[in-house]
Amino acid sequence: MAEALGYGMYILFAILVIAAFVVGYFVRKNVAEGKLNSAEETAKKIVEDALKDAETQKKELLFNAKEEVHNLRQEVDKESRDRRNELQRLERRIIQREENVDKRNELIQKKEDSLQAKINEISVKENQINELVEKEMQELERISGFTTDEAKDILLSDVEKKIRRESALMIKRIESEAKEEADKRARDVLSTAIQRCAADHVAETTVSVVHLPNDEMKGRIIGREGRNIRTLETLTGIDLIIDDTPEAVILSGFDPIRREVARVALEKLIIDGRIHPARIEEMVEKAKKEVDTRIREDGEAACFETGIHTLHPEIVRLLGRLRFRTSYGQNVLKHSIEVSHLAGIMAEEIGANVKIAKRAGLLHDIGKAVDHEVEGPHVAIGVDILKKHKESPQVIHAVEAHHGDVEMNSVEAVLVQAADAVSAARPGARRETLESYIKRLEKLEEIANSFEGVEKTFAVQAGREVRIMVKPDQIDDVEMIHMAKDIADRIENELDYPGQIKVNVIRETRTIEYAK
Repeated sequence: MAEALGYGMYILFAILVIAAFVVGYFVRKNVAEGKLNSAEETAKKIVEDALKDAETQKKELLFNAKEEVHNLRQEVDKESRDRRNELQRLERRIIQREENVDKRNELIQKKEDSLQAKINEISVKENQINELVEKEMQELERISGFTTDEAKDILLSDVEKKIRRESALMIKRIESEAKEEADKRARDVLSTAIQRCAADHVAETTVSVVHLPNDEMKGRIIGREGRNIRTLETLTGIDLIIDDTPEAVILSGFDPIRREVARVALEKLIIDGRIHPARIEEMVEKAKKEVDTRIREDGEAACFETGIHTLHPEIVRLLGRLRFRTSYGQNVLKHSIEVSHLAGIMAEEIGANVKIAKRAGLLHDIGKAVDHEVEGPHVAIGVDILKKHKESPQVIHAVEAHHGDVEMNSVEAVLVQAADAVSAARPGARRETLESYIKRLEKLEEIANSFEGVEKTFAVQAGREVRIMVKPDQIDDVEMIHMAKDIADRIENELDYPGQIKVNVIRETRTIEYAK
């Protein structure tokens, strides 16, 4: 650094000399020769002053450089000392950690030795305990007279009873909570649906009796050698029963449409008065056209009433045929309209697809229109009809599932099934023959009496409820829950019935004492 300062001083000195010569040159040029000596003296003075200034600056620069070198050396020494101290501190920490690790390893080794000793001790005690348990088991078997397997079976049986009891209590509690919430919601939806449903609640049956103006008309209907009645029966496929019933003819036939054609034709013949084979044939043709027209109009009216359009004309005609079909005394067309209204209202209440629900509700019993002509259950027949006429898969599924033949995978299918049950189960909707009614009641009581612990059984409320009195010393409160569910399952599997049946299991205990 000192050499650099000296070199700079020499350069500065050279610059000053050059400057002096330049100044002298201009002075000599501009000043007269007479003043040359004075100019040279002035230049020498200037050079001397410049040399003095340069020497002074040189000394100052050397001093500053030495001072700066000294300061840098002190900083380097200080940094070196700090690093050396830091290294010594880290070295002490590492040594201390190594000592701690060694101590910890010693402690771990001691603990491992202690644990191994305890494990060995426990192993010895476990062997001793196993020997004692074996001896105790042999002694218990000798005293109790039961083998281990027999005792295990008894214990498992007791545990099973306990778990069964706890599970029954839990089932009862969960069912109670779920039923309370579900009943509340269902009551709201169903009450709203039934309140808004405007379907006719009168059960109609197909007319099978034709009233006559007088008994003389019976002979005219029979005709000479029975040719009139034979012609009418041949053309309509319906049997005419003419007996001692005053002023009445009974029409007997399996097909309700044919029976309606025969009724209309016979009434027209009675009004016309001209009864002979040719006239009978003419009236039967007119009656068929009239009934076909009425069937189509009834189908269109059902579609208009439910607000369902774009149905295939053949399906509309089949809907009209349901006007002459009854189930347990309930008119199937009116039942279908009612189910459509109920399903649509319930779908609207819970946010389901109203159009699909109403459409499936109207078409759910479409198979009953031809079940007299086609073999198989009405559900399968209806599904085939709807598939043939390109109905939507959602509607077909709801129709197929409304009797539980397939698993329901849509909300609309559930609503159609519920609406069908509500329409069939309401008071006055259906009626059945006395014989089937009595058989159903007897079967209800028979199913309930087949369970162990049942004392008495009563089918009440026209078969809508079965009350079961159980023996209190054999059936406890918890077993009552399982019994009620088992009886309900058997009723569902073995009986066919409209609506639902309530299973009411009753357990009564009495204690009597006399004060003397």
